[in-house]
Formats: sequence, structure tokens, C-alpha cells
Amino acid sequence: MLKTNLILLYILVCLTNIQLFGQNASAQNRTIKVDYNKTSGALNTMFKECIGAGRANEGLRADWQQQLAMTKKECDFKYIRMHGLLSDDMAVYREDSKGNPKYNYQYIDALYDFLLSIKVKPFVELGFMPNALASGSQTIFWWKGNVTPPKDYKKWEDLIRNLTQHFTERYGVEEVKTWYFEVWNEPNLTPGFWTGTQAEYFKLYEYAVRGIKSVNPAYKVGGPASAGAAWVSETIDFCAKNNVPLDFISTHTYGVKQGFLDEFGTTGTVLNKDESSVSGDVINSRKQISNSAKPNLELHYTEWSSSYTPADPVHDSYHSAAYILQKLKQVGNAANSMSYWVFTDIFEEPGPRFTPFHGGFGLLNTQGIKKPAYFSYAFLNKLGETELQNKDSSSWITKNAKGDVQLLFWDFTNTHPGDSVNNQSYYIKDLPSQPKGSVKIEIDGLQKGNYTLEIYKVGYKVNDAYADYLALGKPSQLNREQVQKIKEKNNGALIATEKVTINTKGTYSTTYKMNENDVVLFNLVKQ
Repeated sequence: MLKTNLILLYILVCLTNIQLFGQNASAQNRTIKVDYNKTSGALNTMFKECIGAGRANEGLRADWQQQLAMTKKECDFKYIRMHGLLSDDMAVYREDSKGNPKYNYQYIDALYDFLLSIKVKPFVELGFMPNALASGSQTIFWWKGNVTPPKDYKKWEDLIRNLTQHFTERYGVEEVKTWYFEVWNEPNLTPGFWTGTQAEYFKLYEYAVRGIKSVNPAYKVGGPASAGAAWVSETIDFCAKNNVPLDFISTHTYGVKQGFLDEFGTTGTVLNKDESSVSGDVINSRKQISNSAKPNLELHYTEWSSSYTPADPVHDSYHSAAYILQKLKQVGNAANSMSYWVFTDIFEEPGPRFTPFHGGFGLLNTQGIKKPAYFSYAFLNKLGETELQNKDSSSWITKNAKGDVQLLFWDFTNTHPGDSVNNQSYYIKDLPSQPKGSVKIEIDGLQKGNYTLEIYKVGYKVNDAYADYLALGKPSQLNREQVQKIKEKNNGALIATEKVTINTKGTYSTTYKMNENDVVLFNLVKQ
């Protein structure tokens, strides 16, 4: 009996050691090893193809425009997509006493002229319904976007044709050829963004396509801009069977469990523990396209984020920086663009917000303070144009034409306690990050010579504006001095530089200690 107990104890000790060793191995033995001369081609920049914004009318504000100009400079988004282009606050459409249409594009011109002046192209979302053209009075959001079908589909087609012709005359055929025209937003959410049926959405789409293609068949039109990666196969089938043009598929996904459309930011959410949340939807959409009658369609995720509500503190948390990078890396080449929703908290779907940090969607808060999420995109934009072969699943390594090497690496750890706790009560707390061991980094094949290593970082209390806001006691308003101090402390500047000499072996190696949800950028600059 004693012998049996000793054997059992020995086995238990062995198993415990194996388990401990396994934990240590995963925490301590992460290695990123690349060769400067082994490339995998041009870096896929789908992450900065497009960015979201709330509604078109907000784009007429000076502070919105200033924030977008800064974001363009530091993150280099190519396109921007927003709701409400045709809503009444853009003064696009009315009818005279006899029911004849009156068109006016002065507000759109002011907005689009600005966008193009800073080299941002419109990803044109066609919606919502002008009240004079609407069949009903149902609206969504504080700013009352009309979500009913048109009372007259021919008048809808004429409006879209006239608008497209106006764009062509103002900006030129070659420019408008580079744009994307997306019909409506999330028509599968009823009640919500569309009071009609799926068949009525397809009718809306068909009339819009007819209007656009009558101006120029080369202009790109797509949809269904659905919530939750829905209606992809159905849209392709409808267009294939009815010979309706379709140039791209667009749809949306968010990384939370439970709930539905959260129009006024009052619903509790839970960050999904499933490792394939967000990315699984994108990869599945690509499969649906590949297996369809139109297997080569472009796929644009025109909204995505950790959470679909504009009152989710995960958006403000340092956890978001690593989350964004992890999801983009997982998506790989499945999407042509992943448009993060949105670039700024100047965003009034639930009405103007009353506090400087409120869980808004933005990469920037209302005052233009950079959240941790902002730096995911700012760091991505510092990557070189050529990607190096790399087996590590939480990093990108690139080089540029000057011989510099960029290594962006992170730890994403979902620390959310699970379904019993909402994001709204979890991410508002001070959440210190725990050590995650060290990462061994080795870059072979470098040219002999002197380099400067620049190190950038975002993580707990590093470029973590929300932590500074918490430390102030979460004031309902920030004064100018407080805003300036938070901006200065969280400006994404270098945290360290080192001189590095590479000898004839051509190898750079180092070890870097990581904490949960750290994001680190090494830029090895050849002197």
C-alpha cells in the first residue's frame, strides 16, 4: 500500500512538473526569429484601407476635421465610411408642391472637398432615406435617420443617378472610379436600420446600382453592409440570378457576446472569449464568396470593433490595443479592408455624450486625446513595405528600402472574467497587467554596421489615457490644462533608444520582458 501511494505521489509530482513546465514554456519561451533576406512579399495593408466615422453631418465640424487630419497623417487611412449622407441634416433632397425632386449637394461638397484635400477617399454609404422620399416615419438614433424604404423606387434611382453624376462632374471619372458605393447599412436589423424585408432591400440595391452604373459602368457598387456577417450568400445569389451588378461584398462583425443593436448605449456586453471571434466571421465570409457564383468578389468589413455599443469601456481600455492587432493578424488575407468603427468619439448616435471618456467607439476621445487603440494603427503605419517570413502569431516584422527593420509584437490576454460580469462594470476599473515572461528576438542576415533601436510601447499606464482619467477621479469634464497634460503624456513618443552594432555575423538578438496586453514596436534604423 505504501509502495502504491509512493508511486501515485511520484506520478502526481511528475504531472505537476509537466504542467508547471508547460505554463513556463508558454510564458517564458516565446521566440521571434526571422531572417532579413527571407521575405513573404509586400505587407498587406488592409488594416488601413478604411476607417469609420459616425455620420456625415459631424464631418462638417472643425474639431472632427482637425482630428481626421491628424489621424490621416499618423495612421494613413485611405478611405472613410459614415452614415447619414442622404439624411435631412445634409439637406440633399426635397420635393416641390407638385412632387418634383429638388437636389442640393452643398453640404456633401464641403465634406468631400475636405476629405480629398487630406487625401482620404469616401467609401460612400448610400443612406438613410430623405424624409421627403421616405415611405414611413420610423427613424434611428438621436439624429433621426429615416430607415424606411422609398415611397417611389424610381425617384430613389433618380436621386442616386443625379448624385453620382454630380460626383463625376465635380471630381472627375478617374477619381470616382476609385470610390466604393455601398447601399444602405445593416438592413438585416429589423427593427433597427430597415423597416422593409430582405426582398425590399434587394430592390433598393438594384435601383441604386442602376442609377450608379448608368453614369459609369466602371463605378464600384456593393452591399449588403449587413450586421453579423449575414446575407452574404443571399446577396450574391440574388445578383447572380437577376443579372444585377455586384462589385464587392460588405458586412460587419463585433467581438462581444449577447445583445443586439444598442442604439442608445444602454446594453450590457461581454467580450467574447472565443479566440476566433471577429476573425472567424471574416474567414467564413471569404469562404462563402469563394464557393459562390462570384468567387472573386472583394470583401470589405466596413465595420468592426471589440464591441458594437458606444458605451463600452473596453474601447477606452489599454486591452483594446493588443485586441485590435490580434484580430487583424488572425484575419490575414481574408478581407480587402477591415474598417474599424470609428476614428473619433465625436459621434452622436445616442446623442452628444456628457463625459470625456464614456466607452465611445473612437480611437480618439471627443477632445482628441489618443486612446490606446489609436496606437495600434499608428504603430502599424510605421511598418515597412516588405514583410519578413515569421512564424510568431502575434507579431509583424518588416523592412523598408533604407535597410531598417520594424518589429511590432504584442501579447493579447483576454482577462475578462466571463459571462457573469459585463464589460461596463469590468473595464471601468484599474486593471494592472500581470507579467507574461520574456520574448526572445533574433534577426539574422543584417548588414554589418551601426543601428539605432527605437522602442515604442502601449500598455498599462503607458500611452494609457484612460488610466490618467481614472487617476483624476473620472471628472465629468476636463479643463484645458488636464486635456493638455493627458495629451502630452500619451503622445506615442519613443520610450527608449539604444545604439546597436551588428558584426559580420549579421545577427541582432535580445530578450524583452512582456506584460499582459503590451504592444511594443522596435524600429532598427540603419545609420
